[in-house]
Amino acid sequence: MLAGLERPDAGSISINERVLNDDTTFVKPEHRRIGLVFQDYALFPHLTVAQNIAYGAKGEDTGGLLAELDLEACAARLPHELSGGQQQRVALARAMAGRPDVLLLDEPFSNLDTQLRHRVREQMAAQLRASGITTVLVTHDQAEALHLADEVAVMFDGRVAQLAAPRILYDQPVSTRVGSFVGEANVLPGTQSGFEVTCELGTLRAAVQRSGPVQVFLRPEALIVRPKKDGAGTVTQTDYFGHDQMVHIKMDSGTELRCSMPGAFPDIFRQHRVAIRVSRIVQTYPVSETSSSL
Repeated sequence: MLAGLERPDAGSISINERVLNDDTTFVKPEHRRIGLVFQDYALFPHLTVAQNIAYGAKGEDTGGLLAELDLEACAARLPHELSGGQQQRVALARAMAGRPDVLLLDEPFSNLDTQLRHRVREQMAAQLRASGITTVLVTHDQAEALHLADEVAVMFDGRVAQLAAPRILYDQPVSTRVGSFVGEANVLPGTQSGFEVTCELGTLRAAVQRSGPVQVFLRPEALIVRPKKDGAGTVTQTDYFGHDQMVHIKMDSGTELRCSMPGAFPDIFRQHRVAIRVSRIVQTYPVSETSSSL
């Protein structure tokens, strides 16, 4: 709809106060000054790299883009002669060549392997920030969204559940559904009075004043685990990632928790009994609501 390839059923779309779509207006895609990078790149197979980029340039010089995106050595090659990362950069250069007001990226890294994805993502982020072009990125990778974006919109069933800066979205989600979707999360039942909330992990300090039954929302990194013979939990699994590790714990009550710890922390093995404490102020949500404003 932003690109003009679909017409919305209702509402309006405008960029810099220029109306692109409303009840009486529909600006054709080619007149919107919007660049679009498709998930499969959609390069013209019969055109060279330079020709693909020149197609989107509309008379603009493309030499600078070739250099900035490290594509000068590939200028005379055809798309099938390029790696996935190179094709992705060509698609980006073609979309940026016409100096669009807005750039749309549809899952731009999904066709790349993990190592290449990280490298190309860093290159693209640097290029986009240098260009100053407003960019809308669609991704199912939460880490990617948090890393790249100035603002993130989480959508469920076609509706925006929360629009916020990455840190706000992660630390202060408007609901347990949003918080559990963006990163790992532990959700426990509790009872709150004022700023104090009592749950299985003890009496904790809450970020928002409430009263009555609540859901207590805890990120794995908010939990501190230490071996203790008479602790209330048992380690069931440890996932080691080098820089950190995710420790899975089953409480005596049956509650399952996940705790993120530094990779250098002494080994905590399966079947170890552990004690758990909470290291930060927690977010809480009324049990009767699926979404709560903070």
